[in-house]
Amino acid sequence: MSRELQEILDKYKSDHESVFNTWFINNEDRLKAFRSIRRGVRDVIQDIKSGCFGNDYKGSSLEFVLNCITEQKQVFIGASHAFYWKPKLRIPDIYENEENKVAFGQFLENCYSATKEDQLIKEIINLDQKKIKGLGPAVANILYFLHPEIIPPFNTAIVNGFNHLFKDKVKLGSWKEYLRMREVILEVNNRYKNSLSKDLGAFAGFLFDVGVNKILVGDEGDLTEKEKLKIEKLLKKRHSEVMSEKEEEDLHTEMQYHLLKIGHSLGYDVISAANDRSRCHEGNSFLFICLPKFPDIDVDKDTKSTISLIDVMWFQKGASKIVSAFEVEKSTSIYSGILRLTDLYYSFPEDPSTLFLIIPDKREKELLLQLSRPSIRSSNIEMHYILFSDLRKHCDAICTFGDSKETIKKIAKVVN
Repeated sequence: MSRELQEILDKYKSDHESVFNTWFINNEDRLKAFRSIRRGVRDVIQDIKSGCFGNDYKGSSLEFVLNCITEQKQVFIGASHAFYWKPKLRIPDIYENEENKVAFGQFLENCYSATKEDQLIKEIINLDQKKIKGLGPAVANILYFLHPEIIPPFNTAIVNGFNHLFKDKVKLGSWKEYLRMREVILEVNNRYKNSLSKDLGAFAGFLFDVGVNKILVGDEGDLTEKEKLKIEKLLKKRHSEVMSEKEEEDLHTEMQYHLLKIGHSLGYDVISAANDRSRCHEGNSFLFICLPKFPDIDVDKDTKSTISLIDVMWFQKGASKIVSAFEVEKSTSIYSGILRLTDLYYSFPEDPSTLFLIIPDKREKELLLQLSRPSIRSSNIEMHYILFSDLRKHCDAICTFGDSKETIKKIAKVVN
């Protein structure tokens, strides 16, 4: 099968609409998700420790973690369903049962702190032995974002792809079956790692595409007309999603450019997110406006890594003092952008910068809902927001007549 599998992998990598190219490679939202999810897992652990986790999924810190995961789309569609509180079945039993809740928190904390494969496997086995109703291998989707080279994602499509590719019968809902599948994935991924990646998300995406028949593996001639029609519909849907995401990315780039241009015109040093500096809008390269490197700021390495992923930042000319920070949101979780700005605020509480969220007009209600969360309201952080249409409309005027960051506030709305 080696030659055949290599050919299928090559097909997967060369398809511009495969998970490999639309999610795994060159995806800034994927990179940001790792930091947001790690931060979210820490919050879940702390909430359970402090007794304020609550007795429902909705509104919990766990909901934020799963929202960040499911917004990755494709591979992680439906990842949150396993964690919804189902009152009739009383599953997953980590909301009302205090002992199970604590066990789940300890499991997450131990996995968060783990550095070796055997530590993670031990924690999974220990969790499985507790027989917590409804808490199965869907948890692996959280662990993947903590340890992407050790724990592969898990869902129905991935299992279907695995079973089809390897002629196996792995079952859903069993940690034992998941661990068995994982061993095969690790062995095969290691054999073909030069074609894919040490990050198991690449191989999981491959299995996903096989599982949804995006990539056909043998027996194509045996497909019924109904199955062929279903595949054709799937391919059209994927193409539409790819085109939509490209439009969103172009719009995101445009908004970043407006912010960089305004900041530069107002006399500030400006910089975009670390992974966006090679972008350009209508032939205008970010590199010609941005600082050559991120200024030295007085925070630890992890916090600096998070802050450097904020979409646009303005600094006092020739200094490392942050003046304003902007997160541009499109279809991704607004809450993750809020958290990055919140991290910045708490890193410099004595000398806070002005924080802005830049959002599509149609997402204003959603933003207000997110800013009404108790965890945000209680922080008393002043968060401004600007609609895409207003930023586009007033950009040139602010560049011409503006004299400080106060000018851009004139087109912003504020929520205390």
